Amino acid sequence: MNPHAKLITSISLITGTLIVISSNHWAMIWAGLEINTLAIIPMISKSHHPRAIEATTKYFLVQATASALILFSSTINAWSSGQWDITQLTNTTSSALLTMAIATKLGLVPFHFWFPEVLQGSSLITALLLSTMMKFPPLTILLLTTNSLNPILLTTMAIFSTALGGWMGINQTQTRKILAFSSISHLGWMALIIIYSPKLTLLTFLLYTLLTSTVFITLNSSNSIKLSTMMTSWTKNPPLNAALMITLLSLAGLPPLTGFLPKWLIIQELTKQEMTPTALIIALLSLLSLFFYLRLTYYSTITLPPNPMNHMKHWYLNKPMNMSLAILTSLSILLLPLSPTILTSA
Repeated sequence: MNPHAKLITSISLITGTLIVISSNHWAMIWAGLEINTLAIIPMISKSHHPRAIEATTKYFLVQATASALILFSSTINAWSSGQWDITQLTNTTSSALLTMAIATKLGLVPFHFWFPEVLQGSSLITALLLSTMMKFPPLTILLLTTNSLNPILLTTMAIFSTALGGWMGINQTQTRKILAFSSISHLGWMALIIIYSPKLTLLTFLLYTLLTSTVFITLNSSNSIKLSTMMTSWTKNPPLNAALMITLLSLAGLPPLTGFLPKWLIIQELTKQEMTPTALIIALLSLLSLFFYLRLTYYSTITLPPNPMNHMKHWYLNKPMNMSLAILTSLSILLLPLSPTILTSA
């Protein structure tokens, strides 16, 4: 991509996000979401591959439909209440339409169908942006309208998202699709707790962004886009692959790693809200995700030659270590001791 085009799209992406998170008027929020959508489209289609063009078309159509639903929802609410303030969502129909629109933008079940396909047609760095930064504006809208949302609808979508994210990820061989279903599963955890503890939802999203960024950047460094290439990626940079293994286990939520913190706090909050059966269900469903995370760690580090894949051996060279990746990996592993401070501030 041309450097000037890359600069314009990056600035537009940041501007659209800032407009959404800093506005209270529905029209401004809709405009920010549209700027975000138009900014990310050139990044998805920059490879000019048919799969990338297909992903771009799917992304545009889905996001345009969701934005139209948001505009329709806000218009109905303004018609009935005379308010364009995002916090004054009083109409029941508007609330239901908004929940559907945001679920579409986030990729929650049953509106998840576009997300794995779009990630598969994108590069690893663009997929990282779609999985993290592009989720922040819709999540902000949910946080601002928490008091008006239907808890039963959100809980149902959250449980099904966690179940489908774990179940569909088991069968995949493409790392981008696996991480797409991982994102759907994590969004289920966030949607489940957003009504009862918005701060905890934000913490979960920040930690998920940290962990996913580490995994995507590591896979991009070793150019591992499917499981068969992960089987030989350890020969390129063994320390990096060992760090990837621990980061994947952290993303799975195993103690004493960082990824255990949000799941621990969410289950604790659900039990405080007398939702112990829900906490038990979502904890058991997370075992499905744990299976494919363990399979990724197995393929990346434990599989040793000879193996059945006919790949040329990549000899290990003494390459310089990426400092930002080392910092991200350390944070992805070692943040659990901060939990007493977080619990005290909450």
